[in-house]
Amino acid sequence: MKLENEFTVDASMDEAWNAMLDLEKVTPCLPGAQLTEQAGDEYKGTMTVKMGPVTQKYNGTVKVEEADESAHRAVIRADGKDARGQGTASATITSTLHDGGNGSVRVHVETDMQLTGKVAQFGRGMHKEVAAKIMDRFSDCLEKELF
Repeated sequence: MKLENEFTVDASMDEAWNAMLDLEKVTPCLPGAQLTEQAGDEYKGTMTVKMGPVTQKYNGTVKVEEADESAHRAVIRADGKDARGQGTASATITSTLHDGGNGSVRVHVETDMQLTGKVAQFGRGMHKEVAAKIMDRFSDCLEKELF
């Protein structure tokens, strides 16, 4: 399933670019996410997602797979397994930064997500709604905490 979101932060392009690649600073802004350890360029962590009446906690990894500074495009890969063995989640998140004018940066995020288990039973509409809420909280936090 593919999801698209967009938000704007009041920051310079360099500030926004550096922040987006700093997984230790960015992760706390993602509701339900927590890093637990770093192993080279990969991080281990947890992510708790509530979708309708179902809450799932995933244990997994996240890493920056690609960082093209000239295009201001970053690709982050996350993979997780439900802590109770009841499903998996994986996502390839491509963020592209654009000049938003007036000292702001527009962040376009494309997420290609695969879910199995209980949360997969909910339709695309529910997935999009939950993703939109997460991205709204993420962008608000990112702007307040990092800039």
